[in-house]
Amino acid sequence: MKNDRFLKACRREPVDCTPVWFMRQAGRYMAEYRALRAKHSILEMCKTPELAAQVTLQPIEAFPLDAAIIFADILLPLEPMGLNLEFAQGEGPVIHNPVRDRAAVEQLKVVGGGEGLEYVAEAIRQTRRALDGRVPLIGFAGAPFTLASYAIEGGGSRNYLYTKKMMYGDPSAWHKLMDKFARVITGYLKQQIKAGAQAIQLFDSWVA
Repeated sequence: MKNDRFLKACRREPVDCTPVWFMRQAGRYMAEYRALRAKHSILEMCKTPELAAQVTLQPIEAFPLDAAIIFADILLPLEPMGLNLEFAQGEGPVIHNPVRDRAAVEQLKVVGGGEGLEYVAEAIRQTRRALDGRVPLIGFAGAPFTLASYAIEGGGSRNYLYTKKMMYGDPSAWHKLMDKFARVITGYLKQQIKAGAQAIQLFDSWVA
């Protein structure tokens, strides 16, 4: 590994300087990214390993960064579980069949080992080969509470009324939902590690 500063910091080993996390390492600020987005949707880019690897590498080629993070989205596990996910223009993520009651929780599939998300694993493999030891590759997933909030609300929310309604109105259904997400996310992260991710981040964006 030519630059292992990030991995050393993760292990709490001495480093010459502390790596700093910047949100959206590859994104709208890059002309190269915008050029790809003009031709492809977010989901298409995530589901096409060659495109995901290309976007992951864009900032690495442009800046002397300490790590790469795979191009993906925290909501990808929703689809193999049975939810209809769309990234609507100007609206962000939309789940067309939100989970609003116990019956909907029961219908959610618990896919194991990253089933239905093999394209992320392949993107990781391709990116690792292209990085060729320059910097480590980070994989990631959304935490159960955040994914559950999106699934229940049908997208982003400011007040999480439906989420709170399930939490307080039917706590057993809520706990079952969280358990399903926990098992799916665990399998998904194990798949990423097996594919070659050298560090894992768990994003709980909405828990605060």
